[in-house]
Amino acid sequence: MRAFVARVFGRVQRVGYRRFVLDSAQELGVAGYVRNERDGSVTVFAQGDEVVLERFVERLKSPPPPAQVRSVDVRDVAPKPRLKYFVIKPSPLHEELQEGFGAMQSIFMDYWGEFRDYRSEFRDFRNEFREFAKRTDENFRLVLAKYGEISDKLTTILEALVRESRETREMLIESLRLLREVLERVSR
Repeated sequence: MRAFVARVFGRVQRVGYRRFVLDSAQELGVAGYVRNERDGSVTVFAQGDEVVLERFVERLKSPPPPAQVRSVDVRDVAPKPRLKYFVIKPSPLHEELQEGFGAMQSIFMDYWGEFRDYRSEFRDFRNEFREFAKRTDENFRLVLAKYGEISDKLTTILEALVRESRETREMLIESLRLLREVLERVSR
């Protein structure tokens, strides 16, 4: 059995890196722990089979985004036979809360980028809908001239659709405003 202590530097706090290390260790059957350090790095103590530990070190270097590893300093140490599992050593509660919110913010920002793509699609759809509404409105005027009461009912339906579309747009704008406020609060 081999054991090591690794210091991991880079963007490794508030991005879900410790959870990634825990999942990797559990998958490989490595015992030990991971904890945040005050300088922004992460310390990993790991013990297990030599081959498994080599694979584990490689995983430490390649986390999923938004985490980014700049360097990993590995130093061999004596194993701790009483350690049977891998755990996250928690920081004080306020730091753990910052960690959780930071990880959520990073993930949210990734989704926000994807949402921007959809926003432009919605903008295109809105223009198409306006053209459709304009053409439909012209057609309804012809129907109104020919069919009276039926046309009045169809116009009422169209107006309800337009109003609901406007309300939906206003709700989306308000939701985006609230999301920005939450992000600004979280990032402070």
